[in-house]
Amino acid sequence: MIDSRMFIPTKAFLTKGVGRHKEKLTSFEMALRDAHLANFNLVRVSSIFPPHCELVDREEGMSMLKPGQVVFAVIAESATNEPSRLVAASIGVAMPADPSHHGYISEHHSYGQNETVSGEYAEDLAASMLATVLGVPFEADKAWDERREQWLLSGEIVRTMNVTSTAECGADARWTTVVSAVAFCG
Repeated sequence: MIDSRMFIPTKAFLTKGVGRHKEKLTSFEMALRDAHLANFNLVRVSSIFPPHCELVDREEGMSMLKPGQVVFAVIAESATNEPSRLVAASIGVAMPADPSHHGYISEHHSYGQNETVSGEYAEDLAASMLATVLGVPFEADKAWDERREQWLLSGEIVRTMNVTSTAECGADARWTTVVSAVAFCG
């Protein structure tokens, strides 16, 4: 019998990248290279930040991985070959005050949003999902800054963050791909 505890990650890191190429698939590969994820077999997973999982910096996380390894990750990506079009890919993370409870990760892919707008949107999505699970009241119509302050003051949500990659397609109409990810490494 397989012990399911071995599938619960204990460490994760945030990363992002941009790739450009005449071929869409190759621009995605270049974005993964820029994010330092191209030499792994990536398995996309959904939106749960595991209990007791430690967020480490990218260099520490990368030191725990080997080329060819299967790596579970939550990945946001966006691509365009339309000149002057801005693309964004954001990951939002919300962590509860109680480390034995899971947090949330959200992916957001957009066009025309700058890094701040896209990142805050993804962060808000993750925090909203966590707040609903924890039973923290909030008004969906309030601005993100007001909700963030309310959640932090509640003591239930201790930390929110985002990692966002944006790029504008050049006049040459080469595919431009952006990726952001949470990669599980331990």
